[in-house]
Amino acid sequence: MNVLVTGGAGFIGSHIVDAFASRGDHVTILDNLSTGSTDNVNPKAEFVRGDITDAELVHRLFRERRFDIVNHHAAQLDVRKSVADPVFDCQQNIIGSLNLLEAAKEIGTVKRFMLASTGGAIYGEQDYFPADEKHPTRPISPYGVAKRSIELYLHYYEQVHGIPYVAFRYTNVYGPRQSPHGEAGVVAIFTERLLDGTDCTINGDGTQTRDYVYVGDVVRAHMLALDKLSGSDIFNISTGTETDVNEIFQVLSELTTNGEAEAKHGPAKAGEQQRSVCSYAYAEQKLGWQPQMTLIEGLRETVDYFQRKSVEA
Repeated sequence: MNVLVTGGAGFIGSHIVDAFASRGDHVTILDNLSTGSTDNVNPKAEFVRGDITDAELVHRLFRERRFDIVNHHAAQLDVRKSVADPVFDCQQNIIGSLNLLEAAKEIGTVKRFMLASTGGAIYGEQDYFPADEKHPTRPISPYGVAKRSIELYLHYYEQVHGIPYVAFRYTNVYGPRQSPHGEAGVVAIFTERLLDGTDCTINGDGTQTRDYVYVGDVVRAHMLALDKLSGSDIFNISTGTETDVNEIFQVLSELTTNGEAEAKHGPAKAGEQQRSVCSYAYAEQKLGWQPQMTLIEGLRETVDYFQRKSVEA
């Protein structure tokens, strides 16, 4: 297949590119390198440096390559930045996505539009735990509003223009290649700081929970959807397990400093969700997907990656 992966030089997107390339697909990466890195680019893929907000570039790429699959990971990822500048967030996340959908409508070859969406930021404060896909969507950040808006646009483009889609509502994805700079990822931030011997600060008392899913499991969901899904749908990609920040720090401290490092506690972030966890039962039912990586093994893989990078540097 002829595949476009936006954000394919980034953390999750680059792993997605690797999976497509290993299948023998022809992959084009479109990435502006605002958070991605050319170090992550698969040598079998064609790399185009550019921005999804550049409508002229997007339409030209679609006309030239006539993509079968669009896998959309390019995004403004920082929730705090979205709060500080909702207009910028909208331009990057909503307008950029609409450029892709309009180009897909124009060429008429796209068999599946695959969106990296979000779980916790879309559901907001949960009514029940874990949240399934039927949970009310009450985003409390412009980032969450944007991701939900894109999902609704996908429904429109499917109904009116016949473009099938699948949206994956990720929980907190972690693993190799996650940047500790510019992306919201406590695992990457703590790992780098622990290996550098720098203090780690936990916001609040550290009892706030998240649902941590390994990047390799996320990739597998995408591949299963290509093989097993007919029609369009939305899936949580999660573990259904809550883990608090204190536990994440403790495990990482054991893996990096034999438990000798201690975290400092700073003030809690205003408006931060106390609990966030999502059910993957629907993905298991429809795709046969379930998380395979345990948290301890996933954190070990992540630490090993950061250690190798440190040696290479």
